[in-house]
Amino acid sequence: MRTTIKSTIAILLIFVTATSCDNYLDLKPEDGIVREEFWKTKEDIQAAVIGIYSSLLKRPPGAQIPTGGTDYNISEYLFMYGEIRADMITPGGNITEEQRDITTSNILSSNDLTSWSAFYRVINYCNTVIELAPAVRNSDPTLTQTQLNNFLSEALAIRAYMYFTLARTFKDVPLKLTATLSDKDNFQIAKTPQNEIFAQVIKDLILAEEYAVVDYGNAASNKGRITVYTINAMQADVYLWMDKYAEALAAATKVTDSGKFELIPASNSWFNNVFAVGNTTESIFEFQYTKQNLNPFYDMFFQRPEFLAAPHVIEDVFGIDFNNPLNRDVRGERCALVPGLNFIYKYTGLNNNDFKTPQESDTHWFVYRYSDVLLLKAEALTQLGEGDKALIIIDDIRTKRKAISSTSQTVTTTSKSEMTDYILAERAREFAYEGKRWFDVLRNARRNNYERLDLLISMALISAPADQQQSIIAKLEDPNSHYLPINEYELYTNKALVQNPFYK
Repeated sequence: MRTTIKSTIAILLIFVTATSCDNYLDLKPEDGIVREEFWKTKEDIQAAVIGIYSSLLKRPPGAQIPTGGTDYNISEYLFMYGEIRADMITPGGNITEEQRDITTSNILSSNDLTSWSAFYRVINYCNTVIELAPAVRNSDPTLTQTQLNNFLSEALAIRAYMYFTLARTFKDVPLKLTATLSDKDNFQIAKTPQNEIFAQVIKDLILAEEYAVVDYGNAASNKGRITVYTINAMQADVYLWMDKYAEALAAATKVTDSGKFELIPASNSWFNNVFAVGNTTESIFEFQYTKQNLNPFYDMFFQRPEFLAAPHVIEDVFGIDFNNPLNRDVRGERCALVPGLNFIYKYTGLNNNDFKTPQESDTHWFVYRYSDVLLLKAEALTQLGEGDKALIIIDDIRTKRKAISSTSQTVTTTSKSEMTDYILAERAREFAYEGKRWFDVLRNARRNNYERLDLLISMALISAPADQQQSIIAKLEDPNSHYLPINEYELYTNKALVQNPFYK
């Protein structure tokens, strides 16, 4: 978690491209103190906030790589944490040994993928804005309280999302809510229990909602920056992990009642608009890759594929109409994947026929889409005993996506188990390869003291190599195995940490 403040400032500067910040370039902090020379104007705050977003897109050049191995971009971590322990991918020819070990639950603390340093870098950028921005009002009278609050909302929400991801991935993690402004800061920080992390995330989101922007005035900002609707979507997600279903429903309803979002009916241009271009009425929050700042997925999924779509996905998840092959779920072929070749297509496709070129690999990373909120709402309704309303949501999404009849399920709406299975199946279709599958299944499996552990077991039976199934299933029966270990570098540098129980 330790990155020196001088390195942090230098890294952040490289990313700041949209505002003037010459005074930042000249910063030479003594012992890392940055207050006096930089935090003077609202433009300084804006530059720092833009730096936060930029750090979500790319690993900062020169950033510390604690394990001596690979330090991935945040979006790559989000994909891998959400997909490679699940049942919809298979190893590609260029998969690394560390990635392969995660897919087979052979996970060691030396594995590069267990490094959380990229997330804590972003968290420290957020903490710096939250801590230092308010004092700028003393030196810049043009900075209004509303403008300050808007900036703080963005930093609070992104910090919340980083901690939410860490808690879902590692369970108990260190909670640091103050900026690292000096190399003398305390880096010996013990873990905070997962439930307390979730509680802090909600606390941040409640304040962020109060301060949030509703409309920036243009689509790219409304979809690429934190708005009140991003915050509401995240609240719904977190509340479901906390088993607070009424609160989750209320948060999701704020989005659905806003009138700002709608599902786009399937058409020949649907994939191109929603994914290849992005920022449609279906979008809530997307990482905004551009042709000047390309995404990392062209190599990962196509040119030198590390991951492929599992062969069973096209038939078992999306279904095939053998009587009419042209009758297809719009989310399957040439959206999620390319049948036969099994390339993951969502981040590399241009339209229903053509891949983008390497120079056009600007497809966004999709954090929250409107359909996500709708299905989170359906999940909350199901747990509140209103499965009939949840089924209406599922049916509407299926109609808009032209889901085929073979994937329809006849369910008893009063059966939470049947409704859960249907929602998970629909989420698999809707969010294929968007970093959600493992978390969706884990969230539902762990409910009521792991009442639905069978969901994880069934997923393992689908995805695990035949000769390793029993070993993986045995591991999954221990809930501590559902989270990654703390990386050995973190244990070495932070003596207050204790390894997660399954990996001791």
